[in-house]
Amino acid sequence: MSKLKTYFNWSTGKDSALALHYLMQDKNYSIEHLLTSVNQQHNRVSMHGLRRELYQLQIDALNLPYSTIELPEQPSMQEYEMLMEKEVSTLQQQGFTHAAFGDIFLEDLRKYRENQLSTLNIKAVFPLWKKDTKELLTEFIDLGFKTILVCVKADLLDQEFAGRIIDADFIKDLPSNVDVCGENGEFHTFCFDGPIFNKPVPFEIGEKVYREYQAPKTAADSCSTQPAKSNSGFWFCDLLPVNNS
Repeated sequence: MSKLKTYFNWSTGKDSALALHYLMQDKNYSIEHLLTSVNQQHNRVSMHGLRRELYQLQIDALNLPYSTIELPEQPSMQEYEMLMEKEVSTLQQQGFTHAAFGDIFLEDLRKYRENQLSTLNIKAVFPLWKKDTKELLTEFIDLGFKTILVCVKADLLDQEFAGRIIDADFIKDLPSNVDVCGENGEFHTFCFDGPIFNKPVPFEIGEKVYREYQAPKTAADSCSTQPAKSNSGFWFCDLLPVNNS
């Protein structure tokens, strides 16, 4: 039986890393491409705010083919979907039949992804789906993965959490209303080492910056049937690439 040719929707964070690890161990799948959305205006990974230079270093350490979806500064859902469809159509023409994601339990998001991909005859794969998030994060740490928080939702987590390395103490310190994997958007991470990397990604911690984003005006501007009703503020911890030369 031939393996299913699969591309992975790579966010640069911990859930992506663990899901990719799972699929690399799965004999049914052949992971041959990584796809990442990048804010073209700021040269940073969308939502995570990670510099493109660090993203590139991470990709080099993963040693997999990749491409980016270059988004404008504040893309509408229509713009996002158009650019995504263009890139996925190219991958489909190259023989890819499956697309993998690191989502865990967001039903609306899963349905949205599946519906969008079905129009291109691409099947969505969710290797972490419905797994206990505390068990997932514990396994992530036990496997030797290392990750740092680069973005936290300000109304749920203090700015001190931005720039914090995830370890056992991190799990203990999280407020009870925050999912330990940040699956509800409470925080985002940058994974810089682990069994899927051929070397650690070097970086230095830079400044922390607060930014606020406008809530989607309608459900059509969101992949959820229940978009946020108010603006959201986030603390970002900037990470700087280290020049080892």
